[in-house]
Amino acid sequence: MNRGAWKKKLGNLARNTAAYYLLVLIGFVFLYPVIYMVSYSFMSASDLVNPLVKWIPSSLYLENYREAMEVLDFWNTLVKTFLATIFPALLQTAVASVVGYGLSRFRFPGKGLILAMVLATFIIPAQVTMIPQFLMFRDLHIVGSVVSFLLPASLGQGIRSSLFILIFYQFFRMMPRSLDEAAQIDGANALTVFLKIGVPSALPAYVVSLLFSFVWYWNETTLAALYFGNEFKTMLLALENFTATYQRLYPIDPYSQTGKSINEAITMAGTLLSVLPLLVVYAVFQRWFVESVDRTGITGE
Repeated sequence: MNRGAWKKKLGNLARNTAAYYLLVLIGFVFLYPVIYMVSYSFMSASDLVNPLVKWIPSSLYLENYREAMEVLDFWNTLVKTFLATIFPALLQTAVASVVGYGLSRFRFPGKGLILAMVLATFIIPAQVTMIPQFLMFRDLHIVGSVVSFLLPASLGQGIRSSLFILIFYQFFRMMPRSLDEAAQIDGANALTVFLKIGVPSALPAYVVSLLFSFVWYWNETTLAALYFGNEFKTMLLALENFTATYQRLYPIDPYSQTGKSINEAITMAGTLLSVLPLLVVYAVFQRWFVESVDRTGITGE
């Protein structure tokens, strides 16, 4: 092997080594909080104060999870969170697809203005419209129920609905109009064309919209705290009050020195329980999600 070939081989080796090192470094930055959370959630109080125990607990201490599930009222809160997440996500996806299809396939007066208003709702911060929406929902007597999430989603004004409308708008614009014309020649009306041609062709956009909507509704705490109050607790709202709820369930009597005190391990267990459903959903739908993101050109936020 001549000298030029050796230089080329060493150059490729150096580039590959640098690339793998960078990928491992980035992966560690993302995985470190998860590894830390999982490791500490299984530690007992003695492990936490033991300087010799860093990452691997001396034993799998499951009492942290039992207490965390009791504090979160896990199963009841999980059901409420799914009600406040999956139904608004389904409604938002369905409405966004209809609006995006109408804007992309039909010509009508004011179409440009409606599209500009959709863009404006994406640009305007949610904090600007939060109080007027709350006052409107109060007058409609839907504050404290999941309807305060369902109603905006059904009208195309859910969490980041304008983004999903734009996704469907761009996706349907790429569809050749000859498909619509061929279906109309065969006697299909606009609704049939949408259901039989538009919906199957836009499955990647539906997957992306549904999963992103699910995650954003799950992670929403500001609007949930404002609209639901104390009457309808989601998982993350319960996590926000985790310490206060724990102290109420396990009060410390200063005179008899009884009771329990919250520690980092119990907090990590509660945090892991609150994000575990999202991790399960992503693990199940990972392949479809990655393929759909690739086909729609969405990189996330």
